[in-house]
Amino acid sequence: MSFKIYDSSYRSVREFVPITPGQVSIYLCGATVQGAPHIGHMRSSLAFDVLVRWLRRSGYKVILVRNVTDIDDKILNKSAEAGEPWWAWGYTYEQEFTKAYEALGVLPPTYEPRATGHITQMIQLIQEILDAGHAYVGEPGNVYFDVASLKDYGSLTRQKISDMKVNEDDAEADKRNPHDFALWKAVKPGEPETAAWDTPWGRGRPGWHLECTAMSTHYLGKEFDIHGGGIDLRFPHHENEQAQAHAAGRSFARNWMHNAWVTIKGEKMSKSLGNSLIVSNILKEVNPIVLRFALGTVHYRSTVEYSEESMKAAASVWEKLAGFVERSVAAVGEVPAEEIATVTPEDLPESFVEAMDDDLNVSGAMSAVHEEVRKGNNALVDRDDIALREAQVKVRAMLDVMGVDPLAQNWREEKTGGDAVVALDKLVGGMLEQRAQARKDKDWARADSVRDALTQAGISVEDTAEGAHWHLASK
Repeated sequence: MSFKIYDSSYRSVREFVPITPGQVSIYLCGATVQGAPHIGHMRSSLAFDVLVRWLRRSGYKVILVRNVTDIDDKILNKSAEAGEPWWAWGYTYEQEFTKAYEALGVLPPTYEPRATGHITQMIQLIQEILDAGHAYVGEPGNVYFDVASLKDYGSLTRQKISDMKVNEDDAEADKRNPHDFALWKAVKPGEPETAAWDTPWGRGRPGWHLECTAMSTHYLGKEFDIHGGGIDLRFPHHENEQAQAHAAGRSFARNWMHNAWVTIKGEKMSKSLGNSLIVSNILKEVNPIVLRFALGTVHYRSTVEYSEESMKAAASVWEKLAGFVERSVAAVGEVPAEEIATVTPEDLPESFVEAMDDDLNVSGAMSAVHEEVRKGNNALVDRDDIALREAQVKVRAMLDVMGVDPLAQNWREEKTGGDAVVALDKLVGGMLEQRAQARKDKDWARADSVRDALTQAGISVEDTAEGAHWHLASK
């Protein structure tokens, strides 16, 4: 079965055929660093992280570009309100996004360009659009895209210009058409002098849509394989990105993938609802790998319901999967990470591969993981070390595709805390020996007391045919 994706520009599942055999180029709309990252931001990064992991596991060389928008109206407004330099404000939250990506095990992109580092490419793109007759100069510093001049404008979202909504905040007096949008924006009174650049059309700064078109084509070429982002970006952002590229004679994205958002009590996350959840705050209560598991094992085109109940449910499932891995390691040893990395789709259960090749059907893929865990548990009971080791390899390789192999280096560091776990393991091991002796002596009260003490300390104990095993309970 070939890899298929839902192309949102065609609104159908299509076979994925890369432009260059064996290589996939992806542009993902990244952070606008106006504030701290919330789980809605992470939903997109996790969805495309799974895509990248599966493509690489399938043998593709993947080039991922994820941008940082470090100059826009919101950054300027918020930094001014806080009395901070706009560039310092943006950099502070850029670092917060990096911490959130790392905490949730998101692989780093091939390139992570900042908008302010690509002004030259943006000016060149504007000139190309002007030369092609698809833009015009307004008042000094303003350049607008002429949407009526481009025949395929609206093709991405399948809208007619007459049906499109107009953003009243962008109703500039020098626009020819209210649907036109800014390629370059003149300096506004009171804005910092450092937040503007000189151009042939006047001093100003780039429009939001221009930034992504310039950076994506600069790094990936005039045509690339996949453009991704949240479904809320389809219009106007992605529509306008594509329009700018086509106006300049650039083919742009061959395929479009959009992830759904996170909901809370059935409502889309938004600041107006007062329910935006900051990642750093959530991670004070929820284990990072559990949060990743909860957000990343739901199909990317389905909404994710965030609640205390959903986190508890995810933690329960995760502990069963991690528990199997721990038991298999105790019985047959840990399979080296280098060996897990070499596992190909041909080595994995057919049902898992078929699910992942079917537009990243992670729900179906997780069913295959659970089935392999069941086989592994049976092998553990039967003391079939060969089958058990094979199950460990398959389970960990499949979980690695989801970004949640419990023995991956990032999670190992998160869970163990380095040398501290050695001491913890000795202490807990000693208590489990006391509990085992109490059970042998049929001193049930003492055995229960030891287990209760461990539970209160945040340690879960699981009794198996091989003896008691412990792990840190999910938050």
